[in-house]
Amino acid sequence: MPQSELIQRVQTAIEEQGLLPTGEPVIVGVSGGPDSLCLLHLLRQIAPAYDATLHVGHLNHGIRPSAAAEAAHVAQRCRQWHLACTIETVDVPAHAAAHGLSLEEAARQARYAFLGRLAHQLGSHTIAVGHNADDQVETVLMHLLRGSGLAGLRGMRPRTPLDELRLGLEPEVAARVQRGVTLVRPLLEVTRAEIEAYCQEHGIEPLYDASNLDTTLFRNRIRHELLPTLASYNPRIRTVLRRMAEALTGDYDVLRGLLAETWPAVVRHETGEHIMMDLSALRELPVGLQRSVLREGVQRLRQSLRDISYEHVEAALEILMRGQTGDQATLPGGLMLTLGYEAVLLAPKGVGWPREDRPRVHEPLPVHLPGTTPLDERWQLRAASLPRSALPPDWDANPDPYTGYFDADRLQGDLLLRPREPSDALYPLGLGHRQSVKELLINAKAPRHERDSLPILVCEDEVVWVVGVRIDARYAVSEQTRQVYKLRFLREGEDTA
Repeated sequence: MPQSELIQRVQTAIEEQGLLPTGEPVIVGVSGGPDSLCLLHLLRQIAPAYDATLHVGHLNHGIRPSAAAEAAHVAQRCRQWHLACTIETVDVPAHAAAHGLSLEEAARQARYAFLGRLAHQLGSHTIAVGHNADDQVETVLMHLLRGSGLAGLRGMRPRTPLDELRLGLEPEVAARVQRGVTLVRPLLEVTRAEIEAYCQEHGIEPLYDASNLDTTLFRNRIRHELLPTLASYNPRIRTVLRRMAEALTGDYDVLRGLLAETWPAVVRHETGEHIMMDLSALRELPVGLQRSVLREGVQRLRQSLRDISYEHVEAALEILMRGQTGDQATLPGGLMLTLGYEAVLLAPKGVGWPREDRPRVHEPLPVHLPGTTPLDERWQLRAASLPRSALPPDWDANPDPYTGYFDADRLQGDLLLRPREPSDALYPLGLGHRQSVKELLINAKAPRHERDSLPILVCEDEVVWVVGVRIDARYAVSEQTRQVYKLRFLREGEDTA
């Protein structure tokens, strides 16, 4: 292929995908092999159009005896081409042993963590690497054989945020060296044969890694054994797999868009340690979105986790759809999915249900009527008196479970907010007969862990309101009501109108 044609193809890919910034440094990961040296040679010619400065990063993994010579070769090439170069050494075998990783995974983590640190140090937002079209085919097949979903079957992308690579870094380190940095792959549509031909044409003498012939490694078996076999069934198998990956990328993008819309509607409470989701909302989702929500939850809580197996997700779905309160499913990373009455908890094993953001009491509190009664640093009860004629037209359709309207003439005597007691009972509005508070809460599917701190409003020891659940019919506003007490629980800083 003529030099100008390959440069034009790569430049077109860079332009269409927005792979190079203007006026910024670009970190180029260079191993010394044909892919990275071809990329570096091409970028030297393309970068001036973007006013981009190239800086080479090379990591000595400390695995092969030839590693020092490879680092020296890269340094020499950078001197010849007048490029800045940073070389770092990491004991990858030690890192693999310490974290229970394969050498391949440990090397991947160390390499991208190094390039991320270098980008951070130099104020760069872009790291360019030499992955090619054949690498893409091998990656898709690796993911297929491991049982990946759409995210894996779309293979590598031309642009990938570095913080999506799951490098096993501590959160504060990851935020410092990964956030805002993008990994770009300008050669993703260029075949390995084209790269080698380019190197030969331009007198580029790359180093060849002898371990690429070792068929005990998973990727090498795919390259040297599986792909030739598949090519005997379809000589165009590499093209077919690349096109499939591109098509699935479109499907994946649609699903991610739906997930972004769905997530706020199903998640009740989220921290770095747990995620609590609405059970009914989850059960109403299509199964594809249910899987996506579960995977998203696991990945948010275990950001370094790369693989979430099909078996784990399906077991969790079975519990989600047909399980009973208290049932659990095991998920990767030490996480458990636990079913509640009306919620689903995703959290590490042993972590209990979190408290939802709702008013609660732990001891009796006298209620100021009218006036304000503080519950804690976040909640207060505001009581106001108004004539019945001042009620809004839709007051009885009140959607706020923490606002109640009461007949002021009935609320005579001392009012208290307190936790429930075993003998508590009331006449729930709309039910027509007496019922214990315990039974009311069970029927309302109130979370078990919330019941003992749920505020109960009592007047002279009679239950007036099980807050957030139901008021007593004897204290409700009726046609005969002349004056109304409006009681409303408010968060700190919330509008008190």
